Amino acid sequence: MTRFLHLGPDAVDGDRVAFETAAAHHLGRVLRAAVGDVVQAVDHGGALLSVRLTAIAARRAEGVIVSRAPLATESPLDLTLAQGVPKGDKMDGIVRMATELGVTRVVPLLTARTVVRLEPARWGSRLGRWQRIAKEAAQQSGRAAVPEIATPREVSSWAHAAGATGLLLCLWEEEREGLDQRLPAGPCPRVTVVVGPEGGLTGDEVRGLAAGGAIVASLGPRLLRTETAGAVAVALLQSRYGDLGTG
Repeated sequence: MTRFLHLGPDAVDGDRVAFETAAAHHLGRVLRAAVGDVVQAVDHGGALLSVRLTAIAARRAEGVIVSRAPLATESPLDLTLAQGVPKGDKMDGIVRMATELGVTRVVPLLTARTVVRLEPARWGSRLGRWQRIAKEAAQQSGRAAVPEIATPREVSSWAHAAGATGLLLCLWEEEREGLDQRLPAGPCPRVTVVVGPEGGLTGDEVRGLAAGGAIVASLGPRLLRTETAGAVAVALLQSRYGDLGTG
C-alpha cells in the first residue's frame, strides 16, 4: 500500500476514481501495481481514500473506493514562505523542504539581488517544475494538501498586499534582535515570512516591507545560506504556532 497519490478535482465520481496520466505511470511502472491491488490516494478535499484498482494501463488507471477516512496532517498555521529566488536549482530544494514542513504556499520573490532574470513567459516552465516538486513532496510526506506555488513577483509590488492579513515577518541579517524576541506570544493563525536570495535583501527593500507592517528580525549571530534560513524560520514558526513536534 502506497502513501499517497493526490487526485485532481474531477478524479472522483461517486465511488469511482480515475487516476491521471502521471499517477497511472507511477502505479504501473514504478510501484508495479496490478488490478486488484489497494492503493491510497487523497481526494481534492483532503480525505484519505483506499482504492482497489480495477484497470491499469500506461496512461490511465481506474479504481473503486473501498474506504474513506479523514487525513489530519495539515498544520493549523496558515504559513507562507516568500522566498527570494536563488541561483541554479536551489529553489527546487526549498520548495521540497517547505512542503515537508507544512507551508500553505510558497511565493517566489524577485529582488534587487536576485541573479536569475527571465522574461515573464519563461517563468512558466520553472513554475510548473516547482508545482510538480510540491506535489511529489506532499505525496512523500503524507500531506492532505499540496501547497500553492505562486507566480514569481517583484518584492516591491508584492509587499503592498503582503501585510494585509496576518503577521508579516522579514528576516534580515543586519537586524540585531532575534526572531524569537519579536514573535507575538499568543496564538497566530496566519504568518508570512520573507527570506532574501543570496546576498540578502537590500536596506531599501527591508524598509519598504517594514513600512507595510513587517516585523524585521534576524535568525541569530551566524550568517545562514538562503536555503538554510528559510528552513530554520519555517521550522521555528511551525513549532511556535503550528504542529511541529506535537506528535
